[in-house]
Amino acid sequence: MHWHPNADEWQYYISGQAEMSVFLAESTVVTEQFNAGDVGYVPMGAGHYIKNTGDTVCKILIGFNSGTYQSIDLSEWLAGNPKDVVVTNFGLKDGEIAKFPTEKIFIQPKI
Repeated sequence: MHWHPNADEWQYYISGQAEMSVFLAESTVVTEQFNAGDVGYVPMGAGHYIKNTGDTVCKILIGFNSGTYQSIDLSEWLAGNPKDVVVTNFGLKDGEIAKFPTEKIFIQPKI
């Protein structure tokens, strides 16, 4: 999960299958399924992720309306905050913070 603070994102799905969820204002989330030939869009600042839902490699061409690439990954954002702030704001139980990433994760392998 990540967001782009300076650009909208367009995706052209070249091959494979994917799911994308976009997190918008007022607790709104939109989840769509994509196949080769489909086009996806994410407005600037909206949190989103793309998940490969097929059995093959999913190839996506991604474009932005800014010449400077910027992204903030959720893993990076969480790791950059004091642990007590994350625990308090997310209402975590003892030990749960230890499961959170401690560095930026660009692609999360299937578990």
